[in-house]
Amino acid sequence: MHTDIIIVGAGPVGIFTAFQAGMLGMKTHIIDSLPSVGGQCTALYPEKFIYDIPGYKQITAASLISNLVDQADRFSPTYHTGQFVTHLEKADDSFTVKTSKGLEIQSKAVIIAAGAGAFDYNKIPIDSSEIYEGKSLFYSVQDVELFRNKTVAIAGGGDSAADWGVILADIAKQVYVIHRRSKFRCLDSTFTQLRNLENTGKVRIVTPCQITDIEGIGTQITRIELTTLSGESMMLETDYLLAFFGLKPSLNHLENWSLDIINHSIKVDPISCSTNIDGVYAVGDVASYESKLKLILCGFSESAIACHHIHKRVSCNRAYNFQYSTSMTEVFK
Repeated sequence: MHTDIIIVGAGPVGIFTAFQAGMLGMKTHIIDSLPSVGGQCTALYPEKFIYDIPGYKQITAASLISNLVDQADRFSPTYHTGQFVTHLEKADDSFTVKTSKGLEIQSKAVIIAAGAGAFDYNKIPIDSSEIYEGKSLFYSVQDVELFRNKTVAIAGGGDSAADWGVILADIAKQVYVIHRRSKFRCLDSTFTQLRNLENTGKVRIVTPCQITDIEGIGTQITRIELTTLSGESMMLETDYLLAFFGLKPSLNHLENWSLDIINHSIKVDPISCSTNIDGVYAVGDVASYESKLKLILCGFSESAIACHHIHKRVSCNRAYNFQYSTSMTEVFK
């Protein structure tokens, strides 16, 4: 399998990188460890608003990702989700990338847009939990309509758990928010909303206790066991369980590539976004340089910089006449 650029990471910056590459006539393959594209925007806060994307007064993270995918689709990038890069080999002026699913791709350049690294969910530590995953146990929310008029138990004490407790209060029949501690780590304003919803009966806050068992029929959860710090147990009937214990980011495999990594970020030249390995670039939150701002819009700019620099490599240094998109009518027909 051959392509011009392999993009590691399918968050907003990774997807936009595919669009930028396509504008320059380059083909891309995108690899991401999560099961769907969008990075943290999809996995952690799809329904939350982002306010600093140019041209939008506000836009949900899910809508931003959807728009970026639609924009990039014009150039037919190939996505490989649910797998991470395990090996990078360089031979002459080309690269071979291997993934955890045995995929092997050759390219002329590699762009790392991995955010904080490859992500995996911190899962609920119950042996039987895997039976219910993706059916009645979820670590992210993709479709709120699934929970309409259902009983939903939410486990966690951070922003995601609290936010979804508030959002689902008007959708679900009953919402339980379960946390092992009495104090939540979410914004005070969100917790105030939760408390107000509890007063209406739409939300019940259950603390301090942990989920110690899950019962169900087939892949459908019917009830969960909660155990308090003093060892007392109770059963709670629920249709769905949402567990928000955060993500585990890791640059472990990237660290084997001999990249210049400082404080979990890859040092790049801001003029080209190139790393210390010729032909390998880094953009977005994973890239580091003096006065770096970890903003999505800055990542978009870095994508354009990297792709224009790579174009010289892919086109064998043939002359490129810079064009604004308004002049690229043939490309956007």
